[in-house]
Amino acid sequence: MRRGAGDLMHLFNGRDGEFAARIVIIRKDRAELRIEQRVRAPVAESDLWLLFALLKRDATDLVVQKATELGASELHPLITDRSNTHRMNAERLQAIAVEAAEQCERLTIPHLAQPRRLLDVLADWPSERRLFAALERTLAPRLSPTPGPKALLVGPEGGFSPAELDALQVHPLVTPVSLGSRVLRADTACIAGLALLQEEDCA
Repeated sequence: MRRGAGDLMHLFNGRDGEFAARIVIIRKDRAELRIEQRVRAPVAESDLWLLFALLKRDATDLVVQKATELGASELHPLITDRSNTHRMNAERLQAIAVEAAEQCERLTIPHLAQPRRLLDVLADWPSERRLFAALERTLAPRLSPTPGPKALLVGPEGGFSPAELDALQVHPLVTPVSLGSRVLRADTACIAGLALLQEEDCA
């Protein structure tokens, strides 16, 4: 909207990287650009998933935005026994993820999965990926940076139900963890947990 012919822009994708491009023609319905040179090569990102119970709209929007900025590669909304909503606007959340990627100059957009029930996700969890379940008011060890394929699980505002806690405790690939001594809101827990798990912080 503020650019004209001859102006420089940057185009990017996760496969090829980021390129400088010059606007040749720009109209209301289309634009033509000339690619000049690559300014940034694609880089490997953390293989980090976020599983989170669906929250109210504004909180879910915040989770998607910040998870994108923090490098989550996949976002898995969950329906839990205490979820306060079972609906999500996938198109809206995808647009939020795209805008967040542009803002933080990330070359990729996280994959946004369709909502599923937590117990169904646990039933077919991939064997090569560790799942860290953030559980409040427990003696679980504090979450720390971990290399390799991993995922963070954050429950709803009311916490997991007794049946869900039982399923998490007996699952061989689930590691219960603490995010600290404070009881955090679900959206805050997602942000804090992703920051703690970042692979680049590992020794």
